[in-house]
Amino acid sequence: QVHLAESGGDSVQAGGSLRLSCAVSGEFARFWALYWFRQTPGQERKFVACIDPNFTGDYAREVRGRFTISLDRPKNTLYLNMRDLKPEDTADYYCAAENGNFCHAWYVAGDLHDWGQGTRVTVSS
Repeated sequence: QVHLAESGGDSVQAGGSLRLSCAVSGEFARFWALYWFRQTPGQERKFVACIDPNFTGDYAREVRGRFTISLDRPKNTLYLNMRDLKPEDTADYYCAAENGNFCHAWYVAGDLHDWGQGTRVTVSS
């Protein structure tokens, strides 16, 4: 079982930067692939980025080059560094975990079962 808790959401201007954090706890958490998804009202939760236990990351096309996922294992914290934010990045951001050696950019929300409570990012133009 893994416990996830996001933080760092805020309101920013377009072009700004923000860092989201996700505290990860649980037995054998170091063997989990970790994900960021985001969701806007009325829409399904969508993949943003993921990182596997070997620190290999992958990104959705629309955030590649602007967002960076990282994992501080001693702190058991997952990060999402976001720069050059756009109004279309406005969403609730969620972290998720799966026991596995690889992360999968093709996952949909239904493929994952352990989620945090979310943190809201608002980007104004």
